[in-house]
Amino acid sequence: MNERRIASARLEMARRGVDALVVTVGSDLPYLIGYQAMENERITALVLPAEGDPVLLVPVLEEVRVESGVEKRAWSETEDPIAILAGLIGNASTVAVGNQTWATFLIGMQTRLPGARFEPAEPLMSELRMVKDEGEIASLRAAGAATDAVVARLGATRFSGRSERELSRLIDEMTLDSGHQRSGFAIVASGPNGASPHHEPTGRMIERGDAVVVDFGGWLDGYGSDTTRMFVVGDPPGGFAAAYEVLGAAQRSAVDAVKPGVTAGSIDVAARTVIEDGGYGELFIHRTGHGIGLDTHERPYLVKGDTTELVSGMAFSIEPGIYQPGHWGMRIEDIVTVTDDGVERLNRSDRELYTVG
Repeated sequence: MNERRIASARLEMARRGVDALVVTVGSDLPYLIGYQAMENERITALVLPAEGDPVLLVPVLEEVRVESGVEKRAWSETEDPIAILAGLIGNASTVAVGNQTWATFLIGMQTRLPGARFEPAEPLMSELRMVKDEGEIASLRAAGAATDAVVARLGATRFSGRSERELSRLIDEMTLDSGHQRSGFAIVASGPNGASPHHEPTGRMIERGDAVVVDFGGWLDGYGSDTTRMFVVGDPPGGFAAAYEVLGAAQRSAVDAVKPGVTAGSIDVAARTVIEDGGYGELFIHRTGHGIGLDTHERPYLVKGDTTELVSGMAFSIEPGIYQPGHWGMRIEDIVTVTDDGVERLNRSDRELYTVG
C-alpha cells in the first residue's frame, strides 16, 4: 500500500465531499495499493473510507496473489460479494466509484445502498494521477528509450512483401525484446489504410510507394510507452513530402509550447495553427495528445478548449496527424513531460521520414 497516495486520495475526497472511494479493475487500484486485479466476473474492490482503514475485497482463490499491505476481506464462492461490499461502504452518503467498475457491480451497490449518492471517481483519481513523481517519470523515460530502440531496428527492416499483420507481429516481438514486460499495440497502416488513425492491421501486402504509419507501445515496469514514426517504401507518394514538412513543423511547434502555466488546449492550438496555415487543417481530425502513465490514455488531454493548466510532472503524447482519405496518412508522436522550466522529450528517435525496402 502506498501510504502517501492513500493520504493524498483522502485529502482529495475531503475536498470533494466524498465519504468512500471504491476502485475495482483498472489502474487506480495498482496506483493506490500496488495490486492489479484480474478482470472477470469475480469482483475485487478496494474500499477507502474517509476515516478508518482501507479494505480490499478479493475472491478467496486470488487472495494468495495479493501482497499489498492492506487489510483483506476474502469472499468465497457461496457468499454474496456485493452484500459484503455494501457492508464495507456502510453509511457513506457519497460514494465515488472507479470508471472501469462493471455496471452489474455498480447497480448491485446502488440497489443495496439506496440512500447513497454515487459518482464517478475519475475526476478525483485523475487529479492525483496527472502529476507524476520522479519514479514514475523515470519509468516513462525508460519506456520511451525502449521504443526508440525498436524504431532504430525498424529503420533497417524490410517492409515490402510483408503484410501489415506480419509487420505488426514483428513489432510486438521487438517491443518485448526491448525490455517491455508487455506489448500493448502495434498499428501498421500502409497506403490508403494510413488515413485511418486507429487502423487494425490487415492482410494487405505492403508494396513499393506505400507510406506506412507505425504506432506502437507497451508497458515497462507498469508504465506505458506510445510512439509513432513514418516509413516509406522507396519514393513517397505524390504530395506526401510537402505535407510531412508541415507535420514536422507542427509537432515541433507543439513541443516548444509546453511549459508550466499554459493550458492543455493551447498545445493543440500550437500544432493545429501550423497545419491549418499549411493548407491541411481539415485533414487533422483528432486531438493533439493524451496523458500517459499507468494507462496509455489518461488525463490531461491536449484538445482545443481544455483549460487544464500544465504543471511540472505531467506527461503526455504530442501527435499531430494529417490524413488524406483514399491515399495516405501521417502522424509523428513523442511522449513528453513538463519540467520546471519547459519540456523534456522522452522519445529521442529520429522524426524524419524513414526510407525502407
